[in-house]
Amino acid sequence: MLTIHGVTRSRASRIIWLCHEIGLPFRQEPVIQAYRVADPEAAEAPLNTDSPAFRRIAPAGAIPVIEDDGLVLSESYAITLYLARKHSAPLGPSDAAEDALMMQWSFYAATAVEPDALTLLFLHGRGSAQSGDDQALIANAAERLIRPFRVIEDRVASQGQLVAGRFTVADINMAETIRYAQGYAPLMDQFPGIAQWLADAQARPAFQKMWEARLSEPE
Repeated sequence: MLTIHGVTRSRASRIIWLCHEIGLPFRQEPVIQAYRVADPEAAEAPLNTDSPAFRRIAPAGAIPVIEDDGLVLSESYAITLYLARKHSAPLGPSDAAEDALMMQWSFYAATAVEPDALTLLFLHGRGSAQSGDDQALIANAAERLIRPFRVIEDRVASQGQLVAGRFTVADINMAETIRYAQGYAPLMDQFPGIAQWLADAQARPAFQKMWEARLSEPE
């Protein structure tokens, strides 16, 4: 059985969402991020990314990591693409061209969207007091996201989804990345197509099942 190392309040969320979509059973090992633990090396500390037992599996000390039929794989985008390819359409590619497009949009999420979207999440989305410097960083991150969001908006407006006109792993990867910026209305209000596409994705039963599990975990 597939094992997912990582709590749902991490990038493991996109893997878990995919597994629910394709009906793939898995065992979850709830490894928590070391920065969330007061003393990650203490004997009583929960299993975390600094724990020796986890580092033996994942020397880089980052979640998520999967074990699948002897394969140990890290990096969430690589994991979702691998699982989708292994389990084929409709979430995975039916040919080489679809495979390439799913990689293209996933890499676009990782490179063009995620860094600035995370800035919005950490500096705006968590509701903490913002300094003048924070406000400038938020504004700059939102401004940099306008160009990739225009590209994504045009794609979902013309195609419905990112690849082949159907919901695929590329949509999961992009949706879970854009979610980091979802709470920043000055940006999202400019892109109603993305907002509707994201709402439709998050209304899917598989997302809802993942999200319920995520909310049940301690913050």
